Amino acid sequence: MQKRININNISVGGKPFVFIGGPCVIEGRDITLRTAEMLCRITETLGIPFIFKSSYDKANRTSIESFRGPGIEEGLTILAEIKDSLGIPVLTDVHSASEAAAAAEAVDVLQVPALLSRQTDLLIACGKTGKPVNIKKGQFLSPHDMEHVIRKVESTGNNRIIVTERGTSFGYNTLVNDFRAIPVMKRFGYPVVFDATHSVQKPGAGSGRSGGEREFVFPLAKAALAVGADGIFMEVHMSPGKALCDGENSVPIDDLPVMLKILKKIEEVL
Repeated sequence: MQKRININNISVGGKPFVFIGGPCVIEGRDITLRTAEMLCRITETLGIPFIFKSSYDKANRTSIESFRGPGIEEGLTILAEIKDSLGIPVLTDVHSASEAAAAAEAVDVLQVPALLSRQTDLLIACGKTGKPVNIKKGQFLSPHDMEHVIRKVESTGNNRIIVTERGTSFGYNTLVNDFRAIPVMKRFGYPVVFDATHSVQKPGAGSGRSGGEREFVFPLAKAALAVGADGIFMEVHMSPGKALCDGENSVPIDDLPVMLKILKKIEEVL
């Protein structure tokens, strides 16, 4: 039987689907707070449970010159302010075991990035905090491989686990989605989220940065919900063309209400 993971006042697993979204990286306090406020209004109007997401550091950027974020101290302060002032759950990436405890003090969900999904020490450190852990499936892993990843977090006694599908490497600079991954990973007993924006990323294809094919975000999100995803993850930006990270695969915030309305109708039909 699939678990439902309670995070503050929302439940992940089954219906209604949960929306996880926000800018890829914190670009500053004011713009991040404004984005969170707008996303709160949109999801509250539609009655869709919402978890805000942004990263204090992006440690896996393509180029040494790429913007990484404000760092852990300032970044967690901003995320804690969003959590407290808006009363919403907040999720952020954790890139090393040494960061897990501090991140757990500030946010509600710790996320293990896809590229680090086999890092045993990181998974165990996140599990030991007792906070819900969202594990992104590595681009290099089959969905069946995620059972072993899950067991690492479970070894800490923490069963508050979410798994996220974000595409599979296909040759160079390309990801593809095998939607069998969602029902396969649901067999492990935990909610499965679909990351629609990273799934259209073109890693390293942008001359020192990653590219993306934003036009495929919505079709993939619809397909994922239709095959049983418990949540949809999207990176959202007020002006993706000016985003400091992952702009090419981020969704303009003005487009989001229509997307979520249609996704909700798909869920109602199911």
